[in-house]
This record gives sequence, structure tokens and C-alpha cells, in this order.
Amino acid sequence: MSENRKLSVEVQNAKNLMPKDGQGTASAYVIVDFDGQRRRTKTICRDLNPYWDEKLEFSVHDVEFMAEKMLELNVYNDKKTGKRSTFLGKVKISGSTFVKGGGEASLVYYPLEKRSVFSQIKGEIGLKIWYEEEAPPTPEKPDAAETAVEEKPPEKDKEEEKKAAEVKEEKKEEGKGEEEAKKEDKPPENTTPPPETPPTKVDAPEYQQKQTPNPENSVLRGNLKNRDTESKFFTKFSSRGTDRRVAFDLVDQMPFLYVRVVKVNILNPESESSFCAKLVIGTHAVKTESQAPNKVIDQVFAFEKESLNSTSLDVSIMAQKKGPESESKVESTAGTVSFDLLEVPRRVPPDSPLAPQWYSLEGEGSSGNDIMLSVWVGTQADEAFQEAWQSDSGGLIPETRAKVYLSPKLWYLRVTVIQTQDLQLDSGSGGTEPKVRNPELYVKAQLGAQLFKTSRTSIGSSNPTWNEDLIFVAAEPFEPFFTITVEDLTNGNTVGYAKVQVTTVDKRTDDRSEPRSRWFNLIRDDNNKPYGGRIHVRVCLEGGYHVLDEAAHVTSDVRRTAKQLSKQPVGLLEVGIRGATNLLPVKTKDGTRGTTDAYVVAKYGPKWVRTRTILDRFNPRWNEQYTWDVYDPCTVLTLGVFDNGRYKCDDKVEVKNDVRLGKLRVRLSTLDTNRVYVGTYSLMVLLPGGAKRMGEIEIAVRFSCSSWLSLIQAYANPMLPRMHYVKPLGPAQQDVLRHNATRIVTMRLARSEPALGHEVVQFMLDSDMHIWSMRKSKANWFRVVGCLSKAAAFARWLDGIQTWVNPPTTILIHVLLVAIVLCPQLMLPTMFMYSFLIIMLRFRYRQQVSVTMDPRLSHVETVGPDELDEEFDGFPTTQSMDQVRVRYDRLRALAGRAQTLLGDVAAQGERLEALFNWRDPRATGIFVVLCLFASLLFYVVPFKAFILAFGFYYLRHPRFRDDMPSVLMNFFRRLPPLSDRII
Repeated sequence: MSENRKLSVEVQNAKNLMPKDGQGTASAYVIVDFDGQRRRTKTICRDLNPYWDEKLEFSVHDVEFMAEKMLELNVYNDKKTGKRSTFLGKVKISGSTFVKGGGEASLVYYPLEKRSVFSQIKGEIGLKIWYEEEAPPTPEKPDAAETAVEEKPPEKDKEEEKKAAEVKEEKKEEGKGEEEAKKEDKPPENTTPPPETPPTKVDAPEYQQKQTPNPENSVLRGNLKNRDTESKFFTKFSSRGTDRRVAFDLVDQMPFLYVRVVKVNILNPESESSFCAKLVIGTHAVKTESQAPNKVIDQVFAFEKESLNSTSLDVSIMAQKKGPESESKVESTAGTVSFDLLEVPRRVPPDSPLAPQWYSLEGEGSSGNDIMLSVWVGTQADEAFQEAWQSDSGGLIPETRAKVYLSPKLWYLRVTVIQTQDLQLDSGSGGTEPKVRNPELYVKAQLGAQLFKTSRTSIGSSNPTWNEDLIFVAAEPFEPFFTITVEDLTNGNTVGYAKVQVTTVDKRTDDRSEPRSRWFNLIRDDNNKPYGGRIHVRVCLEGGYHVLDEAAHVTSDVRRTAKQLSKQPVGLLEVGIRGATNLLPVKTKDGTRGTTDAYVVAKYGPKWVRTRTILDRFNPRWNEQYTWDVYDPCTVLTLGVFDNGRYKCDDKVEVKNDVRLGKLRVRLSTLDTNRVYVGTYSLMVLLPGGAKRMGEIEIAVRFSCSSWLSLIQAYANPMLPRMHYVKPLGPAQQDVLRHNATRIVTMRLARSEPALGHEVVQFMLDSDMHIWSMRKSKANWFRVVGCLSKAAAFARWLDGIQTWVNPPTTILIHVLLVAIVLCPQLMLPTMFMYSFLIIMLRFRYRQQVSVTMDPRLSHVETVGPDELDEEFDGFPTTQSMDQVRVRYDRLRALAGRAQTLLGDVAAQGERLEALFNWRDPRATGIFVVLCLFASLLFYVVPFKAFILAFGFYYLRHPRFRDDMPSVLMNFFRRLPPLSDRII
């Protein structure tokens, strides 16, 4: 039964439109196009803020590809009521943002976009968009009524053609310049969907296998040769409106031997016996699951071809039956079939899967027994690889499989506590305590483990009023309830509480719509008096914010929570995780030798990817490729390498945490578009004993962009959504909310199957970045010093000019000063041209993109053991009192120097303020007299002459200088600060 779907677009109103009728107003109407269908609203005459409130419906022809369709909305000025028909703006909305059933559909205001660079457009339009599922029509027998219905579509087609002709005629009468501007964005006029363009095939470039001379730097591989046709393997994926076919060209092909065992046919099976297939290739031996005779097994095995030490594959049927003891089983061979690996066919996608065949078994007792299987050589791009038994990752162990995780969708839940009424304050818990005359009350709200409180207020002549906002982080699926409690601080009793269902809370996308306020009855635990009053609150889920779960400087996603507000991606990020080399052992195997079971986690936006775990190898090769849609180029991709410590744990063994091997970050804004970066980077981890190199990782990164205009426009947009600036959150509040968001994401991913450990998520999200660290403080201080070093270098250069260290340069500066004074209009053009030339010359010597953690910038090599021990200490501390006292004294000494520096900075500002406030009457009097003479001097002397004279005086020869400080500096330093008044 096919699924029918109907799309509803409710055009509410528009605001602040551009007047284009020649009389300061506009008569606007809207044309909406979707999937080859066109609808039009009525015309609102002479109104720059029109209100339509019309619902337009569309049929979705292909439900599966609705997310790839675009809804285009154009606003025009009606020529029948104005002088001409002109364009007022357009909006394009991706089908992936549509919500279902109208439950989440809220009024969203979209800014009107330009049609061309020279268009004059402003304003916004409010829309509600949702879709509904419709039951397919039941077939009925043809009769006269049905025949009449079948005759109606031609009339309907004529009416639609007539309307389309009218709209086409209106467009023809518009100006020629506007018609040319419309060519690119002109909506379809036919009623049939346009044919889909076939996907283009991307050739997979070939990369050299040589290791780069400098492993710390990435190597750009360009102008690469194409691989042979047999070595191309593709995967097809859809990305909102375009059907793309991307080659796995960032990784190397890894040949695998695939064996698919489908079914076993036993001619005369014994009663109460089961059968399984046993595969033997050299030292590899593995069995399928036991099944009853003639039952489907359908299990796939993937053997890494490079690790095979045999040229033949033996597949045997093992008959299993109960032995004399109830728990033991006796196995016997029911036949064997052998394959020569040199004659196994090779399959390369997009070829169809190899069809399994029946093979007769040989050996004793195999008469009439057959097995259905297929054997082929493929790569890791084979669709059977993900669900197959894999030899390099331990088989079918869930904890070693490659998985993709998604972070939960996070919302900000805003609870505005307004006031309470009719509070029953005799006893909050049914006791006999006397009633307090002026109790102090506060309200606390709790969602899960999050608890926030309002300030205290006393009950006077009116009802208690707060008008305070409490903000929580809520994750889908939501908690069933959040609790609001009113408590009396004077006696510690609970006045009452109310439970609110989170699913009934209103959602809003911006600050234009105010959520409704609600009254809730307060319930008490006293059965005799269950009523405790009522509370007035305003609750809403904020969809206009982006809930930060990462640090702001390394965030990978800045999109708003509401799905309707999502925009089209500006590019595509492809990451090839190729392999690692020289990994250090982090645990022992069988108590005799060291080993490492490494895997990689990559995180960008809400999507987490985890490669398969390569067991017991110091040079693992993953060769897995993943893709992400990019919505903002100024974001960061994070990769972490870990040792898997969970795959051998069960209920009887304590679960071990995965060990960190290192982390990398790639800032997308530093990458050139449509180029491939392949490099080997060091893995470094900070341990209590110091920084340690754990090996190297080889990755390939490509940031593709189809539209340069969209990419450049992203640099003009604010980093965070609009709500962060209209209703900003305080820095302390943001830190608390980020900590709560990180904790929620960690808990949700830890409940996945297989689980992504909490230590992995916290390491990737830098959850401990707010913890005090002497090393990080030093690193940040030297970063500030490094930024100020350019200004210090300029000051030294200026001092060299002033002291005539290089006389020709000083003379040239004199000439430049004269030219600027005589022709001041050339100062800014000369400065910007000089900046242009200097920056363009530096392009040839720009640094190569590096994603390795910088140990020198991090100051991990100069940090002492005590400082490292302090950094790894928990919060609160677990050290002894003597150790804490030593660290406290050291922190006091550091804070003392910072305190002195702050006092010196404050003294300079106080001296300047004292000059104008007559704190020193003699100094201020001197300054007043100087101001009077300066005003008369500048009235007589031209400003150019003053600048020229001051420049020559500043650049005078050292023989005309004095070694003592200048008069102005002496005068300023003698002004009185307020430091003498501090106790």
C-alpha cells in the first residue's frame, strides 16, 4: 500500500516590505512552488505589513525523496493595484526541515532574500509548514459516478493552464532587466515534476604510498592520476536536493575474502542434531551458528587477504549432537568442499552481489549433502562488510564494530517564575508548627538531575513576585515531568509542588512570539489539606538557540535547535581514516607481552563515527571514509584515538575504561576547498608523568564546496544564532548549561549499543577545560604575550627610527611625513595598498595546514611534576593538607603579582581622572592654562604645520635629545592615584 502525503503551507503575514508601487506602499501577493505545483495567495492592497492567513496545500509525489525537494516562495507587488508588477523577495526552504502533523509547526519568520546582487529587498515573511500522512484511497468498482469523476481532471487541467498563462503574462510585462534577473531563480510553470539529473561519476585519484619526509606537516596531493576501472568503488548518498556519488578516494583499498554461507542441505539428518559450517584458511578457523538441518544460516565472513597464510579455503559441515553427558556435544564431519583462492572471482561495487550456488560435499558420510554459499574477493566498500564476521576486529564482537552515533537533540527549557497566590502557609508538611508572620519564600525547579532556584522574597501586603528565568537543558526524548516547588526558608517546609509534563510545553523559534503563561495548583503531601496554593509560570522550549555541548572556540555546529530554521549546507566534509603507525602498548596480553587494540572516534556536529577496532596491532589500517554536511566553515573537526578495553568484559568482569592515545583537531576554515590533504600526525597524550608520544595517525581530509557565494556569505553571518544576541545568556550561566549538556550527551551515548564510553565522550568534548591548571594558565599568558609581540616589535622599530639607528631609514620616514602632511588624502589609500601588497607577498610563504597538537604551545615539556599532579587532581581535591597548603601558597604568590599588575593599570586611569577633577589643584591649574594657550596656538598655526613640526621634533637626532624622561611624562606620573586610600 503506497503512502500518500500532503504538505501544508500557512502564509501568515509579512513585515517591513520594500515599497515598490511608486507611492510608498506595496500590494503584495505570494506565489509558492513545490514539486511542480504552484499556489497563489490573495493580494493585500497598499500595505507594507500585509496579513494573509491563508493555507496552501500541495501533494507530495515522491514521499521518499521529499527531503531533497525545495519549497520556493516568491513575493510580488500586484501590477493591477500599482504602477508595475515588481519583485519583493523570495524564500527557499529545504524539504528536510518540514515537520510532521503540525505538532511542532510554529510560526517562523524567514528573511526575504534577493534575486540578484542589484535587487533592493528587505523585510521578512511568517510561515507555518507541516505535512500530514493520508490514507490511500480504497479501490471501488467502476460505475457511473466514477466515470463522472474521471471526466473532471481535463477541466481542472484547463483551469490550471489558464492560471499559469495569467501568471506568465504578468511576468512578461515586467521590465527586461528584471526578466533577465529571474532566469536563474524562475519557478517551474508546468505541473509535472522535472526529470532528475543522473548522478555524475567521480574518479578516485591515486595516492602515493610514500610517507612524507616531515610527518608533522600535511602534504597536499593534487593533479593525481585516476585509478583503473576495476579499482573504483562508490557509495551513493543523498544530501538535501542533490544526488551525489562520491568515491572512496581518500583511503586505500583493503582486499577481503568474503564467504557467504546461506544454507545447508543434509540428506538423512539424525534426530536431535544440529549443523554448522566450519571455515578453515590456514590458521583461521571459524564456525557459523548451529541450525537445524535445511534451515537458513545466511552468515557472511570477511577475512583480511593480507593476513591469510594459505591459498585454499576449506568449508566443512559439522554435525553436532548431545553426548553422554548432557552439557557436552559430539561433533562429526558431514562433508567438505575446498576452493582455490587464486580462482576466486573479484567483485567491485557497484556490481550486483554474487549469487550463492549449491556445492556438493566430499568425504566420508557426505553422500547427498550440499551447501549453498558464495565466495568472492572484495574491499571494505562492499555492502556486506559492515554486518560480516571480520577477521581483523575479532569477529562478531559488538564492541569492536564500526558504528555511527547521533547526539540527542538538545533544547533550552526556559521557566519564568512570575508569582504565587493563595499560599497555605500554616504548615507545609501537615505538622503543627505555628504560622510565620513574614516568611521568606523561594521557588526551585528540577528537571532530571538539574536543579535551579530563584532568589528569596518576603510576603508583604501583596502576593510574592519573582519574574526570574530558570533555564534547563532538555534532550529528546524528553523527561516525562519537571517539578516546580515553593519552599519556606524560615522553617524549611515545602509549601507545595506542581508537576508539569514536558511534552505539553510550547515551543518557540524566536523572541517575536511570547509563550503563554499558565497557572498550576500546588500540591502538598498532607492528605487532609492537599491544596497549597497556585503558582503562575511561563514555560517554553527555546528553538532559536544553539545548545553548546562543546567549547565555543572548538565548536563543530552552530545551528539552531528548531528544525524549521535549518539552512542549506555550504559544503561537504570528507574524512578518510587511513591508519596508524608505531603505537605504543598500553596493556598486556596473556600477561606476557604488550598489545594495543586501537580505534578512532571522529566528531563533527551531532554525528559521531567510530571505526572498527583492530585487535593486537601496533600499525593498524582502518581505511574507512566518512562524510558530514558543513553548515559553517568556521568550525572544527575532532578526532581521537583510543585503546578498546571493553570488548572482553562481561557481567562477571569489571568494565575497564578505554585508554586515550591522542587527539587531533582540524579547523575547516584553514583548508582550501576541493583539495585533499593527506598527512601523518603525531599522537600525544598528557599523563600524570608528563607528555608522551603514543604514535602517529594518517588521515586524509577534503572540504568540498559547490558555491563560493554561499561560503563567502557565511563569513558575514554571526557565529551564533540570533537569540544568543537578542536574549543573551551570561558567561557563568553558559558554563553551567554547557556542563549539563555535556553530561546529558555523555549519558545518552553511554546507553547506546555498543556503548560509547563516558571517558571517550568527555575527552572529545573537553569537559574538564574549566578546571584550574597552572600549565594552561602559562600557555594562555604566553599566547597573550605572543599577540603583543607584534606591537612590541613595532615599538622597537619606531624607537630605532627615533634614535637614528639606521639614518637612511629615518631620512626616508622624514620624506614620508612631509608627503603625508602635504597630501593627507593619500594616507589611507597608501596604507591599504601597502597592506594589500604585504599580505599578498606572504601568500607564497604561508604555513601548511597542521592539525597536530602543539606541545610547545601547550607547555607540556616545561611543566613540573607537581603542576601535573595538580592538573590531574579531582575536584574537590583528594591530596593531603600539606600538599594543598603548598599549592595554595604558590597560587597566592602568582595572584600577588597579578594583583600588583592590576593596581598599576588602575593607577594610570586614576591619574587621568584626577587631572580633570581638581584632586591636585596645582596640576589641574597648569593643565587648564596649557589648554588655553593650546587653543590660541591651534587657532593661529595651521594643523598641517603643527603635525609637520611635531613629527620633526619626535624624529630629531639623538644629539638634540636628553637622557631624562620628557616633561609630559614627568607631569603625568606626578598626578595623584587612589592607591593611598586602600587599607
